Amino acid sequence: MKAMRLRNNLIVIVCLAVLYFGIAYAIDNRLISSFHQVNLYLLGINIIMAVSLNLIVGFTGQLALGHAGFMAIGAYVSAILTLKLGQPFFPAVLAGALATGLVGVLIGLPTLRLRGDYLAIATLGFGEIIRGLLININYVGGAAGMNGIPKLTTWTWLFIFTVATVLLIKNFINSSHGRACIAIRENEIAADAMGINTTFYKVLAFSIGAFFAGLAGALYAHYFFLIQPQTFTILKSFDALVMVVFGGLGSITGSIIAASAITIMNAALQSLGALRMVIYALLLVVIMVFRPQGLLGTKEFTFGTLLRQKGGSGQHDYRKQTD
Repeated sequence: MKAMRLRNNLIVIVCLAVLYFGIAYAIDNRLISSFHQVNLYLLGINIIMAVSLNLIVGFTGQLALGHAGFMAIGAYVSAILTLKLGQPFFPAVLAGALATGLVGVLIGLPTLRLRGDYLAIATLGFGEIIRGLLININYVGGAAGMNGIPKLTTWTWLFIFTVATVLLIKNFINSSHGRACIAIRENEIAADAMGINTTFYKVLAFSIGAFFAGLAGALYAHYFFLIQPQTFTILKSFDALVMVVFGGLGSITGSIIAASAITIMNAALQSLGALRMVIYALLLVVIMVFRPQGLLGTKEFTFGTLLRQKGGSGQHDYRKQTD
């Protein structure tokens, strides 16, 4: 098992290295157009958003719709630090993510005692409150937003933060804390009866998800160099939720695949204008009708399972996220 795990880790490292250096070479030599570069960066940001929201919705079972608000906090805090206070990029991004995580704790303590639709409405209201506050704060430009933010999000930074997000959340889920979150998702009453501090773990998952949503917002702000309150509407939260549901509630690889597919699909349908939203919605309806559990459900796709399938077992053997 140790040898197989080491081999799988080496395969992942090699694949990531090839991906990083291949895209870096293509960008440096202008083999990728500006349009495709924009969508490449959006793909990385969407992966961070989807994986972080999946921790809250998929693995902990809490229907939260305020991810756009967390993204806005990370974007504005980091932009203030770089644009107005002249701070370096990495500390600004980290400060934006930490500030968002702290807000996640403050919001999570009162709201996560709610369940189901009530929690969804409360977190939805939080996102709208954040947007309303940003519109009325002149220091951050009000409704016009902040312009001229330094374009400091490079392919290297995006790649590092995206990989780090996936690895950290994956390790958290595979830890005893992650198993406690999964137990809460399966049956909160039973988890509480077994001695699991359900409020603590729900707030913990909520704050970690908020932290990485703030990270995504900071990367977004420093690539597009213009942020406005209207960028972080409820539609942005629904976009992340669609990616999570499409990929599978409780599947990290499902979120990665879904975020990539939806970003590519939006880019491919860009020339159709408003019609692309109709096609996009129809595709999602078809998928939800014929595959309501999402692409992978609660399962993960790994190189180990692929190698075992090629070994002649004759059966598709996907490991669940708790393996």
